[in-house]
Amino acid sequence: MKSEYSKLNRQHLDDFKNIVGEQYVFADEESLNKYGQDQTENLLYLPEVVIKPRTAEEISAIMKICDQDKIPVTPRGAGTGLSGGALPHLGGVLLSTERMNTILHIDERNLQVTTEPGVITEVLMDAVKEKKLFYPPDPSSRGSCFIGGNIAENSGGPKAVKYGVVKDYVLNLEMVLPSGEIIWTGANVLKNSTGYNLTQLTVGSEGTLGIVTKIVLKLIPLPQFDLLMLVPFRNLDQAAEAVSAIFRAGFVPSAMELVEIDALKIVSKFVDSNAVPITDDTAAHLIIEVDGNNLDVLMQDMEAISNLLTQYDIGEIYFAEDAAQKAELWKLRKRVAEAVKVVGYTIEEDTVVPRAELPALIKGVKSLGQKHQFEVVCYGHAGDGNLHIRIKKDGIPNSHGNKIMTEALHELFVLVKTLGGTISGEHGIGLIQKPYMEVIFQEANLRIMNGIKNTFDPNNILNPGKIFDYNK
Repeated sequence: MKSEYSKLNRQHLDDFKNIVGEQYVFADEESLNKYGQDQTENLLYLPEVVIKPRTAEEISAIMKICDQDKIPVTPRGAGTGLSGGALPHLGGVLLSTERMNTILHIDERNLQVTTEPGVITEVLMDAVKEKKLFYPPDPSSRGSCFIGGNIAENSGGPKAVKYGVVKDYVLNLEMVLPSGEIIWTGANVLKNSTGYNLTQLTVGSEGTLGIVTKIVLKLIPLPQFDLLMLVPFRNLDQAAEAVSAIFRAGFVPSAMELVEIDALKIVSKFVDSNAVPITDDTAAHLIIEVDGNNLDVLMQDMEAISNLLTQYDIGEIYFAEDAAQKAELWKLRKRVAEAVKVVGYTIEEDTVVPRAELPALIKGVKSLGQKHQFEVVCYGHAGDGNLHIRIKKDGIPNSHGNKIMTEALHELFVLVKTLGGTISGEHGIGLIQKPYMEVIFQEANLRIMNGIKNTFDPNNILNPGKIFDYNK
């Protein structure tokens, strides 16, 4: 595929400098190394140049040059991705949106916010929170990831179980097409039945169809109260079974997270925390949160949920008493991925199944670990069936391009499909899950996707080779 593209020359670099300014075009070794990797395994692919534009018009000018001369362009947000979606594996231009970092307008009358893509997700959440408004999608990396990257991957997070994922809050997008044309995908309205839904098509497309430059998000009123409990289970299967039981009993928590004990031990040591009691007979913990505007009702719900869980083999339930204790528990959960990667669990898969199938998925994962001789820890958004699977295999830091791990993961994804699930819930496909798309989709599905890519990007210059291999 790489031979289809042109190499950059001096004229290209001069043109880019004229567009964005010389100080925002980088070809030094340090910059190329920094932007040649993200949080995906231990992979590194060097771009030929890094460009940091400030406006949609600058991006448009860059894209016109690259489209004309067939130069691959890889869009990048904060570099927190886990599927290789922002890795410039074909060289070319790495286009960073980090300078596009302004919240443009918070519309309190219509409960909307307009923002640029380089705004850190937590910064946006805090800005609207000051006005008693709420943007619920909260990925674990919210303190560092960009809202534009969240759009690209259709991110979720713990709150997704009650409030939905990014796609449920995107109303409209300004986007630069590979041709350099600038369009808006929809309208700033709550209902829109006007033609094809280009907005939702763009969300989750991993930067393969266009580069998002402005985002209009729906907001909701901020809940006044939230309560948090931690439930230790002596049996991992029972922890997974309890998730479905809580929903069947009529409760809708605002978050329900599962962390098995091996992962919890690693992250507790990593952040030097004793917030969570760890005993020898504990197999997993469930973190359960409820939120709303009536504190009495929330307390009743927590009591009823705790009573429901007594039918399982659990330890003493821990209730967070104040904001500091809640923050400590959430810190542990949100830093699990970072902690386990440091100790060697570098391979991560982002599976999702109907929540009632979680016990079968966990059993299957553990069985595959024994069969293929790898260590595995599980954690994730149990409330919506989204299980993150971290793997450590001696001598194999990357699954990408490794025959042994590819065979093992193929078995995993066949299991996931058998259980009615799919191969990514919120991390995207990128490079890492691309070999397994045929496990999930028929040829007709991939043919349609290929046709969509061709319509947006006939020269295949924008994030090429991600999700699937494009065929003209």
